[in-house]
Amino acid sequence: MIEALELLCEIAAQQDGFVEFRYHAKTSRSLGVDKGKVERSQIRHRKGVGVRVLTAGGWGFASTGQVDAASIKRAVQMARTAAAACASHAHSSTPGAGHQPLSSLPACTLARGIFDQPGLEEVATRSLEEKIGMATSLEAQIRGASRVIRSASCTYNEIFEDKAIVTTDGAAAAFRLVRPELRMQAVAEKDGELSTGSEAVGATGGWDCLFRSAAGEALAERAAKTAQDLLGARHAEGGRCAVILAPSIVGLLVHEAIGHTVEADFVQAGSVAAGKIGSRVASDLVTLCDSGGSEHYLGAGGTIPVDDEGVPASRTTIIKDGILVSYLHNRESAARFGVAPTGNARAWEYSDQPLIRMRNTYLEPGSRDLDEIIADTRDGYLLDGPRNGQADASGEFMFGVQEARRIRNGKLGELVRGVTISGIAFEVMQTVDAVSRDFRWDLGAGYCGKGQPAKVDAGGPYVRCRALLGGEE
Repeated sequence: MIEALELLCEIAAQQDGFVEFRYHAKTSRSLGVDKGKVERSQIRHRKGVGVRVLTAGGWGFASTGQVDAASIKRAVQMARTAAAACASHAHSSTPGAGHQPLSSLPACTLARGIFDQPGLEEVATRSLEEKIGMATSLEAQIRGASRVIRSASCTYNEIFEDKAIVTTDGAAAAFRLVRPELRMQAVAEKDGELSTGSEAVGATGGWDCLFRSAAGEALAERAAKTAQDLLGARHAEGGRCAVILAPSIVGLLVHEAIGHTVEADFVQAGSVAAGKIGSRVASDLVTLCDSGGSEHYLGAGGTIPVDDEGVPASRTTIIKDGILVSYLHNRESAARFGVAPTGNARAWEYSDQPLIRMRNTYLEPGSRDLDEIIADTRDGYLLDGPRNGQADASGEFMFGVQEARRIRNGKLGELVRGVTISGIAFEVMQTVDAVSRDFRWDLGAGYCGKGQPAKVDAGGPYVRCRALLGGEE
């Protein structure tokens, strides 16, 4: 990595105009155990350099899988040719208002130095046999938990990344990190009825980060118990009601239904957040942030020290006390909006161009205890464990929920199944009337899709609000 950084700095010093270089080496390992057998054990390695050039308002991109001076310089020339063609097209067309081509990028704070993240040796020195043994043991634990468990699976993944980002206007940064993740699923069956329980954890860091919230055995026990308990659970009553969202649901909501609407490219395309800076979009108990760091405790799955344009990936407050105060930007969108970039430019591999992406998105914790919030809820549900769902640029969402427990007169009651939660995110956020002091990252095993994958995390405290609840027949 250091050699790659030095090589890119040497080539950058020979260039005219704006050129951005990104060296990226990624090694991914995946292994899966299903029904007592190791069904998959594979490793994938990718390495190369991506180059972007800005010429007279036109961007050009090229990449090479050969990390040597001659190959990188050829990629620069290809990117320059593409940028010139793009610039020619831009000048021959009539850009819309506010979309005039940028002739250059404004100066901004750029990272310089080495920013390695913790956990690399801790994960690298554990043998493949040890990792397979862990997955095999956890899968066996799930299968053996009850006679009603019909099948189980356990998947372990890890991604090692080395990056170096150099730009001709001052960035010269490099870092290494590792992202381990673990997924487990139990399937229970009784009298022809099936139910599933799932647990997943992911982190940027070592084993201490991965298993911070619970040990692997505790996660396996929870997956099996959820599958068993859901077998006898009845369906929920539908309708608009009070709900207490666990950090997993809070994280999914703020990522999918709010976070994407404030990515500046989506804002420019007309998302619901367009034109709302300075407007109230949530209760004054709501403060929403996105950070390249792991706030509150280490290990958040989307952690990056520097984005793929060389901008420090610092914390950005999106909503402050209910008021929308910022979008998420790369360098180009920040220039168009007249603000500083927020460090949200990310690319999945060296051959991908950076896009505006979230990192670790979360609600700030509040001051109340969860038990107090439950006791203060006359009628409603406690929701935990996202299953699936969708959201769009209007902020409208619908998510499945793995576990929903009835609350009556301040007491936590029976488990119900087949629950969905839906609404319009900013409207739901307006109804928030209680926020716990508990905080948890809970989506670190997930991947965000937006043309290319990205490792992200999301979470927060327990939050009480009102939303539309639906059940399955």
